[in-house]
Amino acid sequence: MKKKMDWESFEQAALIKLKNGEKLEGKDGVMAPLIKHLLETALGGELDAHLKEEKAKNKKNRKNGKGKKGLKTSYGKIELETSRDREGSFDPKIIKKRQTTLGDGLDSKIISMYSRGMSYEDIRVHFEELYGLELSKAHISGITDKVWTEITAWQNRRLDKVYPIIWMDAIHYKVRHEGQIESRAVYIVLGVDKTGHKDLLALHTSENEGAKFWLQVLTDLQNRGVEDILIACIDNLSGFSEAIESIFPKTEVQLCIVHQIRNSLKFITSEDQKPFLKDLKLVYQASTEEIALKKLDALEKKWVSKYSVVIKSWRANWERLTAYFKYAHPIRKIIYTTNTVEGFNRQLRKITKSKAVFPNEDALLKLIWLVSQNILKKWTSPLQKWALTAQQLYIHFPDRFKIDLNMGDDS
Repeated sequence: MKKKMDWESFEQAALIKLKNGEKLEGKDGVMAPLIKHLLETALGGELDAHLKEEKAKNKKNRKNGKGKKGLKTSYGKIELETSRDREGSFDPKIIKKRQTTLGDGLDSKIISMYSRGMSYEDIRVHFEELYGLELSKAHISGITDKVWTEITAWQNRRLDKVYPIIWMDAIHYKVRHEGQIESRAVYIVLGVDKTGHKDLLALHTSENEGAKFWLQVLTDLQNRGVEDILIACIDNLSGFSEAIESIFPKTEVQLCIVHQIRNSLKFITSEDQKPFLKDLKLVYQASTEEIALKKLDALEKKWVSKYSVVIKSWRANWERLTAYFKYAHPIRKIIYTTNTVEGFNRQLRKITKSKAVFPNEDALLKLIWLVSQNILKKWTSPLQKWALTAQQLYIHFPDRFKIDLNMGDDS
């Protein structure tokens, strides 16, 4: 007969733990005996029910001794004592025959820790010290790999038909490939939907950032249901604007002013940077494009003899750098830089900075996706004053952007 659970002793032990400020779960906690008792009781009940079914079928199956089964749980390692049947036909449901961990609790904790930047070794040590569990790095990797089903579904999910604004940028990491350490670009597409809520639309990895791969990313957006993008905010990567316009010909491209300024400073001596930036600020902070052009003329007159390449770059990119001038302040503030996607990248780097080199490209994408899901949980509110912004977008794009005229201000 199975030994009954000594509930009085369990309660006393639990009270002592609580009085001492100790946890009930974890290594040496009192929860493990409770879980052990509940599981052994459930397994015994399943076997009894199975043997009754066997008897009803005139089969002579019966109990045949006991076995032991080690089970890893978030309450510590549990050694279960399980009954066997003579015919070996018993297939338990609560704990499968080859199951070594209990439920999704342990897996969820491991995935959560990994998504917050902990290495496999850190996770292994944590579970050994806290729960007394010996988990191999291969076991931990196998658990985190379970998210691939979710990643694949996420990468193929349908998107909205129209996005008022999107930002596109790439972030670079080191990856080990065939014994060599190489650079990999993670392509990131953020979008704002018609209700003003931000979303991560796409994540892709490739060897190097280039317009050719961005073309594939844009094609993927189209294949997933995107029919129109009003404004795309990007850096000045060669061929990027043309790639966008080849897939979404109506899209207005806004080059990032901050990227243009940074690129300009690369060609200006340190002693000239401060006065040059002072004059340049009069250009991109002008109230109208007409005034901005006059300030650019003045900038050129003063500096062209020393920095003709910089002036030429501003002239060549002027149309796409100054798209924001046609809009009022709420839209200007959103589109004239890629700060939105760069802020997202900074949050990624906070978690991934401890990863000097990723073992492979899949490991890179897996962690970036997990970290991004934690970031997305915080994006619950629309952009500030979106109702006002949406009305302005409707005025500029009346045939392409529809709004609910009854919506209130989200300020």
